[in-house]
Amino acid sequence: MEEIIIIPAIFVGLPWLILHYVTKWKTAGSITTDDEALLEELYQLAKRLDERMDTVERLVASDHPEYRPARVLADRAQDNAPLEELEQLLAEKKGTRS
Repeated sequence: MEEIIIIPAIFVGLPWLILHYVTKWKTAGSITTDDEALLEELYQLAKRLDERMDTVERLVASDHPEYRPARVLADRAQDNAPLEELEQLLAEKKGTRS
C-alpha cells in the first residue's frame, strides 16, 4: 500500500515541486518596466530632497557662522562617484530607449 503513494510522489510530485519553484525563481528575478519607472521616480525625488537639504544647510550656515554642517563640508568627489555612475547608467538607458 505504501508503494502506491511513494512511487507517484517520487515521479510526479517531486518533479512538479522542483519545476514549480524554478519557474517562480525565474520570474521573481526580474523587475517590470513599472518597477523601473518607480525606481527612477524615487531616485529623482531623493536627488531633489538632497539638493534641498544642501540649500537649507547652506542658508543656516550663512546665518550662523558657528554652524558647520557635516554634509556640506564633506561633499567630496569620492562620495559622489557612485551617484555619478548611476546618473551615467540612467542616461545610457534613456539613450537606448529613444
